Amino acid sequence: MIRPLKTYQLVLDIVGSAIGLLVTLPLSLVMLAGGTSSWIVDSRVAIAHHILVAGVLWGAAAIARLSPPIALAVAWAGAVLQMVGGLWPSPVDMAVFVVLFATAAWGSRQVLWLGGASALGGGVIAGLYMSGVQRDVLIADAAFPLRVVTFGALVSAVVALSLAMSWGAGLLWRLVLHARQTRLAQLQAEAVAAEEAERVRIARDMHDIVAHSLAVVIAQADGARYAAAAQPELAQEAMATIAQTARSALSDVRMLLTQLRHRQGDGPQPTLADLETLFAHVRQAGIEPRVTIDPAPPGEPPAAIQLAVYRILQEALTNALRHGRGDVDVRLSWWADRVDLEVRNRLPSGPVAPGGGHGLTGMRERAQLVGGALNAQREAGWFVVRATLPIGSPAP
Repeated sequence: MIRPLKTYQLVLDIVGSAIGLLVTLPLSLVMLAGGTSSWIVDSRVAIAHHILVAGVLWGAAAIARLSPPIALAVAWAGAVLQMVGGLWPSPVDMAVFVVLFATAAWGSRQVLWLGGASALGGGVIAGLYMSGVQRDVLIADAAFPLRVVTFGALVSAVVALSLAMSWGAGLLWRLVLHARQTRLAQLQAEAVAAEEAERVRIARDMHDIVAHSLAVVIAQADGARYAAAAQPELAQEAMATIAQTARSALSDVRMLLTQLRHRQGDGPQPTLADLETLFAHVRQAGIEPRVTIDPAPPGEPPAAIQLAVYRILQEALTNALRHGRGDVDVRLSWWADRVDLEVRNRLPSGPVAPGGGHGLTGMRERAQLVGGALNAQREAGWFVVRATLPIGSPAP
């Protein structure tokens, strides 16, 4: 029944209605002086009655946006009071247009249709009133029934059309407000989805970088600890590898944090040219990747495909380093429309400790981002990662 309004909106409605009352009431009184009243003979009573009707109608307009159903009921009360006094339609009736606009623009669904029915019903009642109570004044030959009926139908059509136009304008404004709210909700949903996608992307990149680097560092640190007593030179090489890997990981992490903090574009991303560095890190950690590329890429694959291949290989080799046993077989097949990737590593004889699952999830997301698919499973003592990534025509 009562809509929440801001203070300035309520003040604006009240002031606007007061101005409407001050403008239309003098015009209505001038028209009243030139006409007659069917039921009220005393002009002073007629003026007071007209002022009362004007106050009721414009009072309804003042609360039309605050409470459309109450405003509609008050407007009907003012119209009935006007007809009971036998007063002519006058400029103060413009307040009814404001009320009908409000019922369509801000009313509930029930109030919306009540306003439309009031517009049509008000037109019919106005035609009956004008051709009935006021026919002796408005119709030259009121004794001729057809003329009275024709006049009433014409008045009903004109008034109903005028009221319906006001109601229709409110309905149009209602649709505009609904479209605006829908667009705002859509923009908010898109912003939330974009933020979530950005968080997932950064988390995925962070996992790929940190997990791989830490796996290499741990393997090198264990090797350096065992080799320190017997072969100090190997320990020195391991420490150099640890330092290099840590610096590279720190640089990548700083780049990711910069993107997260300042929302800048992506920085330099790994390409196929960086695969040899990746394989070198794995070799230094004690695992020899046996790499087969057949057929080779005929040209320069798209950057997104190169990044996906690098990250999937990085995570698969990291898993092999942490959970596997022995060397790793890597196979890349670059076809005209896709690249097939396979990584195989032997599993230890004992039970394998389950991981958190972030690495496999990240690899699948990498493949899905470029429209591909990835499958990872155990096969007779081996852990096999297979991925198929679709590509367009490679750049020459």
